This record gives sequence, structure tokens and C-alpha cells, in this order.
Amino acid sequence: MGKQAKIMKSLDKISSNSILRSGLYLATIFFFVAIILIPTVLGIALKWNLLSTVFENPDLLSRAMNAVGASFAIAAFVSVIDLIAGVPTAWFIARGKSRWLNVLDTLCDLPFIIPTVALGYSLLLFWDSPLGVAGLFGGSLLSPGWLLIILLHFVFSFPVVVRVMVGALLDYKYVYEEAARTLGAHPVTADRTVTFPILKPSLVGSFVLAFARSLSETGATIVVAGTFETGVVFISNMNTPENQAIYGQGPLVFASLLLLLIAVIIFGVIQLFGTRLKIPIKHISRSFEKKASGKKVVRLRDGATLFTLFFLILLPALFVAVTALPAIQDGTLGNALSGSVDQTGKYNWGAYWQSLLVSYFVGFAATIVNVVAGLPMAILIARNRMGKQLSSVLDALVNIPIIVPSVALGVSLRLFWANFPFVPELLLIIMAHISITYPYFVKSLAAAIMRVDPEVENAARILGARPFGVFRTIILPMVKYSFFAGAIIMFTRSISETGATVAVISPTSSLLTVPVLLVQWIRPLLPSGTTTAVGVSSAVGLGCGFLILFSILILLVLRLMMRGKGRY
Repeated sequence: MGKQAKIMKSLDKISSNSILRSGLYLATIFFFVAIILIPTVLGIALKWNLLSTVFENPDLLSRAMNAVGASFAIAAFVSVIDLIAGVPTAWFIARGKSRWLNVLDTLCDLPFIIPTVALGYSLLLFWDSPLGVAGLFGGSLLSPGWLLIILLHFVFSFPVVVRVMVGALLDYKYVYEEAARTLGAHPVTADRTVTFPILKPSLVGSFVLAFARSLSETGATIVVAGTFETGVVFISNMNTPENQAIYGQGPLVFASLLLLLIAVIIFGVIQLFGTRLKIPIKHISRSFEKKASGKKVVRLRDGATLFTLFFLILLPALFVAVTALPAIQDGTLGNALSGSVDQTGKYNWGAYWQSLLVSYFVGFAATIVNVVAGLPMAILIARNRMGKQLSSVLDALVNIPIIVPSVALGVSLRLFWANFPFVPELLLIIMAHISITYPYFVKSLAAAIMRVDPEVENAARILGARPFGVFRTIILPMVKYSFFAGAIIMFTRSISETGATVAVISPTSSLLTVPVLLVQWIRPLLPSGTTTAVGVSSAVGLGCGFLILFSILILLVLRLMMRGKGRY
């Protein structure tokens, strides 16, 4: 018997011990509560006594309420649009036959690996500067404001829906649809009556993740918001030295708590009633479904899907790389490759390469920790291992780290871990990224496990399989693409994170991730009180371009490792 077989046999034997199994689930819950949940909310919650500052100022209270209301309105609208556009894209990727679909699948992740501030800057260049599409119309096409915020949130939350739904479709057995079609159902009818009811947990899960992602994003939203305030923009505005001197931290705490409480209520309602939504929709004309299943409609749908992906998402997201083209002629590329400082002293490429290594190290570390800690939590939630009520509570609580605005989350973590001076700054950054990315893996994998019929597991146990053997030989093969997709989401989300990282490190720290460094490079280029035009820098474009290129290469390597897996 080989070494690997002996290890598997030992794990099978250990999994049969109910005490050790319960201990594993308790350790998983402890990790989530002690390392992720409490540090995320405690720093904010302990300052509830500062709320009187807001209630004593009616104008400030109204401003905060309007900003928070705008956040929820935008998040709800964007999440619905994400489903409308993301599900057909996922369908095209999962069910297509082209050899280029793996490349297309990778391209969908690109908006997720671009630092959020750089993403906002890229959209601003594309829609509001002569360099972009606005130049075709002789000026600004979309000025900073609520509409540009919606487009931005659509760009960075769309990959979440696609990734979860591609995993769901690849893990889902196509034979059920074929059976329905054999019985005479049109493709759209089969999808409506068979596929979507089975994929309902993934549909709900992807909506929740997109909704939470929209609520919490800070850096990119500030770049494109202009004078329009959402909850996170209000928090950022209140966090300036001027407003801190006038109002203190009360408005920041009030808006953060309000976002958190309302979001928990909304997600609790979704948790209770989301799985009870009636799918399929009844009373649809058979003639309509027959026409909707036709080749012309399918081609039109696929064409609209590709147009949305390339012209509304990828092109605006990657447009910042266009500004890197002059880098070859102006000497920026030479400075970058040699790791030197440019002549103006603004761009230190030695620090850039160091920050790039830090980003990838933090991303891999956070991904590995969350896979180990998140897998038991996903099983616990999906299979109600410790009771249905506790699983429902945990399912709702898991959303909290992506509900809290990333800047507020970082501040809360910094305040909490400041009580433990032995925690090094690098570990603090990793813990911030663990907190932010943890829900993406747990939610996507839990939704995938829910799709697996429990009777299949029960049959295996009756035949003598032990718990770990059931997971290894039955569950994991059926959800392996969702497992992989969740890991990809975590890694790419970590690489792009800006707000929380800025908040947890000291202002004078030399330990920077590449998004934080790019923030320092981009900030002077943004419109301010004295300038209304967006500045352009070949160094910023080249820095974003390098990050995108290396992240694409890493993603391609990971996908080649999974090539052909997960397809039925």
C-alpha cells in the first residue's frame, strides 16, 4: 500500500470518530468567530456611544441615511443585472464546445484581479476622458456620479456571478436536461423546469455575493463617485482630518453600523425565503418557449453576452493599460525593468516589484488558509451538521465580512489587533485578506454541496463508506469545479483588495501590497477641486499592465491544472 493510500485510510478512520468530527466543526466555528467575525465588527461596535453626534445633527443624519439608502438601491439593481448578464455568460462558457472557452473563462476573472482603485481609474479614463470612448463624442460621455458607479459595480461584481454559476453548471449533471428533452420539452422549458430549480442555491448564493460586493467596495467607488454619496463614500468623506475635527468618528460608526445591520436583515430574509422562491415560473406560453429555444434566439443571446463581456466589462476595465503604450519611448519601461526610480522621483519601481511579491504571497496565504478553514464550514452549513438553526445563523454571519465597507473592516481589525502587540504587520495584512475573502469560498462551495442529493451520500454510508471517504469519492468529484472556482475568487479578490489593506498598515509602513502602491501613484491623477480632467501616466498604466499580465499567467497555469475537469 502506497504512502498516499495509507494517509487516506487513516483519515477515513479518523472521520468515523464522532468526537473528533465534532471537534473539527467546533474548531472551524471557533476560527470563524475568533479570527474573522469578532475582529471585523468589534472595533466598530465598541464605539456605538459616539452615535449621539449624528442624531444631534439632523442634516448630517439625513445625509447619512440618503447615502446608505443609495448603497442598497445600487447594490440591489447591480445584483439583478449581474444575474441577467452573468447567467447567460456562464451558460455560454459551461455548455460551449469551442477550444477558446477556457481563455474566455479566464478573461471573465480579469476585472477581479485589477486593484479596485485602478479599476475605477480605468473606467474614468474610458468613459470620461478624450482617450476613451468619450473622445468619440467630443468630450465626457459619463461624468462621475451614480450612473458611473453602477457601471463600475457591474464590472467588478459580474465575475463573481459568472464564477459561481460556471461552477454550478459544470458540477451539475447534464443528463437531467437530456431526460426532459427526450420527453418532449423544449430547451428553454427544460431549463426552466429542471435546471434552474436544481441550481437555485447557486443563483441565490451568487446574488448574495454580488450584493455584498457592491455594498462593501470603497476605493473604486470613491474614484468615480464625484459629488454623489453612497454609504462607503460618506464614510470616506467623514474620515478626512477636517470632518474628524468637526464631527469625530460618530458619522463613520453610524454609517458602518447601519450598513451592517440592514444588510444582515436583508441577507437573513434571503436565507429564510430565498430557497423557497418558486422556480419554475408557471403559465409561460409553450409557443413562446419554442421560439425562445430557436437557433436565432440562441445566437442573439450569445452575441449579446459576448458584446456585454468585451465592450461593457473587459474593455473599460483594461483600458488603463492603454496608457502604458508611451512607456517604451519615454524610458518608463527601462526604469521598470531595472527597478530604478524615475527622473521625477514619483515612481519607485524597486518598491513596485517588492509590493508585487507581497501581494502574491498574501493572496496565496489567504487562499490556502481559507480553503482549509472554509471547507468544513461549507459542509456544516450545507448539510446542517450541527443543527439546522445553527447552520442558518452561521450562513448569515458568514456574509458579514463582505458587508462591512473594506475601509471600516480594516479600521476595526487594526483597533482589535492593536491589543496584541506581538502580531506582525504582514500577519495583520494576511488576516485582513482572510476576513475579506473567506465568505466567497464558503458561500460558493456550500451552494455546490447543497446541489448534491444527500441520498447519494446515505447510500455510500450504507455500503460501508466512512465520512471522509464519502466526501473524497462522491462529494468532491461532484463539486470540484466550484471548489476550484471559490479558490480563484479568493485569490483574485485578495490581489485586488485596497481599502482594508490601507487601513491596517501604518502610514509610514514600507510593507505595501501592489494595490496600495498604485493608490499612491493614481491619487495625484484624479480630478480635484482645481482640476476637472483625469491625469494620465505611463508609469501607472505599466504598473497595472504588469499586474494584469502576471495574474493572467497565474490563472492560466491554474486552469491548465484543472483542464477538462468538472465537465460531464
